[in-house]
Amino acid sequence: MFSLKKEHLKNIDYWMVLCMCALIGIGILAISSATTYSGDTEVLKMQLLFFATGIVLMLFVMAIDYHFLGEWYIPIYIAFNLLLIAVFFLGKNVNGATRWIQIGPMTIQPSEFAKIGVILCTAKLLDKYNDKINSFKSLMIVGLFHFIPFILVNRQPNLSTSLVILGILVIQLFVSKLDMKVMISTAAIAVATAGIILVYIITNPYQKIIPDYQRNRIVTKVHGGDNLDENYQTNQSVHAIGSGGLEGKGLYQGAISQLNYLPESHNDFIVAIIAEEFGFVGILIVLGIILFMIARGLWIAHSAPDDFGRFIIAGYMGMIAMQTFVNMGVVTSLLPNTGLPLPFISYGGSSLWANMMGLGLVLNVGMRKENTMF
Repeated sequence: MFSLKKEHLKNIDYWMVLCMCALIGIGILAISSATTYSGDTEVLKMQLLFFATGIVLMLFVMAIDYHFLGEWYIPIYIAFNLLLIAVFFLGKNVNGATRWIQIGPMTIQPSEFAKIGVILCTAKLLDKYNDKINSFKSLMIVGLFHFIPFILVNRQPNLSTSLVILGILVIQLFVSKLDMKVMISTAAIAVATAGIILVYIITNPYQKIIPDYQRNRIVTKVHGGDNLDENYQTNQSVHAIGSGGLEGKGLYQGAISQLNYLPESHNDFIVAIIAEEFGFVGILIVLGIILFMIARGLWIAHSAPDDFGRFIIAGYMGMIAMQTFVNMGVVTSLLPNTGLPLPFISYGGSSLWANMMGLGLVLNVGMRKENTMF
């Protein structure tokens, strides 16, 4: 189970750890600024606590040989799906969505941990069926395996996270031995189906596919308009980004963030705070760190001991890339509000813990690689 050797410790990719710490540090500064005016110091204290406990979780994941975790992929799969089911019975309803379970003084969001579980379990399943992945039977097994958590998360409702879970499968399939013709034809069918569903949702106000608040966000984004309820956060976010200019106004100096014109800015709209106070330069630094982390992850995947390790890294790095793209799209008003946090930066224990555990898996693979990187 626990397998740590001297050479494993030497192979830890400290660049990845440094990137993680830099992003979390930027997030803590932004959270501190976003909550200063309201005097809510508990938010900052909790994020620091989440970081400290996240380190422990990450080290725990790193210490267990990922091959051992792969052997237990079925129990792990059952466990996180049961946790997703428990949300419907024990969940805390917030704004019409039941995504959280209250445990003592804090809440956890099982769907965040489900993403990491999906990455690990799908990686093992693809490793098992990689040589025959082009058969209809193998594709159906992998697809059905993924379908259950996708539906459970989507019914919370949490459309954005369920789409990320679907995206993880697509990315892991891309690095498998799946024939490119099969992949392109499947992708074309999926895009066409999604387009038809989207048109139906937009044109039919009585549709039951997604909740009304999600439909309103999509319709507002497609048709435009000045719906204050739907556009308020996004409009304030765009104003904050624009007012920051090139170099920003300085830490604790942003008017929109300090005067609380952007509610709950420390969550999904944390980028707006960074842009207002650190400017376009600050955003470039954040994106640069994330891109370097993704590139570094791909380098680790290149020297991974096996396909299982490569599938894990591809899924995790794909998840980070997707969430970053969507979050940036939301705060700049290019995409409808989805509720996806920015990895390592947005406030939230479940998100931070899951991301750190996922990074622990990536480092786990890298520690057991066949050759040493620079």
